[in-house]
Amino acid sequence: MDNISRVQAIISGDPDRWRLLQLVHSLNLPDCWIGAGFVRNAVWDHLHNRVPSPVSTDIDVIWFDTDRCTPTDDRQLEEALRDLDRTVKWSVKNQARMHVQNGDQPYTSSTDAMRYWPETATAVAVRLVQSDVCQVAAPLGLDDLFRLVIRPTARFVSDKHMIFQKRFRSKDWLTTWPLLRQESGNDQ
Repeated sequence: MDNISRVQAIISGDPDRWRLLQLVHSLNLPDCWIGAGFVRNAVWDHLHNRVPSPVSTDIDVIWFDTDRCTPTDDRQLEEALRDLDRTVKWSVKNQARMHVQNGDQPYTSSTDAMRYWPETATAVAVRLVQSDVCQVAAPLGLDDLFRLVIRPTARFVSDKHMIFQKRFRSKDWLTTWPLLRQESGNDQ
């Protein structure tokens, strides 16, 4: 089984994550995905033979629409999702505007924006296409995710390295998933 199929099986086998994907799908947003810890943690739990981690913390919903890229639009979508499920913390960000906050060149899509996320294993997202097919986006590949490697993406190797280090320490991933290992971005 290839890694995309493995992600699809892990996500579709988790009733809580599948239900949340359905809620986000119901908004019919363009280029819309749930990413980061939503997928990463599920895979790491699976690889550690653990039951899936609760998804009550941040659910990172990304989308891309150059015609609706104000923080107000995102807050309204977060409220719509809270109306559907108040048990999780929704974080909705239109990637058409996030390059400004992140000091990057404009992104061309949600998947392009994921290339600028802090870790390679975090730069993965899923969405429902139709009502029963889970599509996977992984612009930096899935090897690090499945090899249990925490590695900074290109921007976080150099000019944003302190942000990566601070994030790595604050997340305390090695306590939760002891098989993980940190590698520098120069190891690729």
